[in-house]
Amino acid sequence: MSITPLRPAAIAQHPRRLTAATLLHKKLDNQPISAITAYDYPSARLVDEACIDMVLVGDSLGMVVLGYENTLSVTMDEMLYHTRAVARGIRHAFLVADMPYGSYHTSLRDAVRNGLRFIQEAGAQAVKIEGGRVRAKLVRRLTEAEVPVVGHIGLTPQSLHSMGGYRVQGTSMAAYERLSADALALEDAGAIALVLEGIPRELAASITAHSSIPTIGIGAGPECDGQILVFHDLCNLTFSQPAKFSRQYADGAEFFGSALSRYRDDVAARRFPNDAESYHLPREVQAALEAAHPVVRKA
Repeated sequence: MSITPLRPAAIAQHPRRLTAATLLHKKLDNQPISAITAYDYPSARLVDEACIDMVLVGDSLGMVVLGYENTLSVTMDEMLYHTRAVARGIRHAFLVADMPYGSYHTSLRDAVRNGLRFIQEAGAQAVKIEGGRVRAKLVRRLTEAEVPVVGHIGLTPQSLHSMGGYRVQGTSMAAYERLSADALALEDAGAIALVLEGIPRELAASITAHSSIPTIGIGAGPECDGQILVFHDLCNLTFSQPAKFSRQYADGAEFFGSALSRYRDDVAARRFPNDAESYHLPREVQAALEAAHPVVRKA
């Protein structure tokens, strides 16, 4: 199946595929990085045509798209499936895929094998893993295997149970210092970027200033090198209370809800489909049918 070319404006702004080097150059040039979490082909197309720099296929799809209670139930097969769909919709944005819970927690060998699958089978350009210094050895091993890694520290949803819920991280002096050390350890291990989630603005600003790789914030304040939001949160297509940091740019729920209600009413009133939306027999076939089965008129 062919893909419709991007609109000229998108092509002009992003003439080539963005890479990890592109993101680093943007940091060095003090150019903010835009990122969106998307889960399927249509949203990926929209995001790419809007010239967003980075697309993350997040394991949050478990809650947003699949209806799970949290991210812990998301499987490798589900992540690969959705990453492939998103990859088919992207021509220019840098594509990152979340490694789901359990895919990198058992052994380095399993983690590298799973990371390679995202690159080889799904078309991702990098993978994202959660955790700080405890993941440094894994980041180094994945990097050696030619699998670029985006680190993720702060509020890490896969650590839901050990964190005791979705809570802002790094608010004590000890936690502040621990997360600062985590950031440096991941960078030293070869991470190409860091996602900073649910941490105080001041901590994110400090990590960003002391890091030579891009930081992407979500609930981490404006000083990060880039920002990321979930497509469905941005467009109000979720069924949950939005987080404090999530800004709504459109009301997709109202838009699509209204369209579906109008469709239902048109079907009920037999206004859909109309004659112009229907197919007809060729005239010669209609004439042959009328000749073979003439209409008998009552006297």
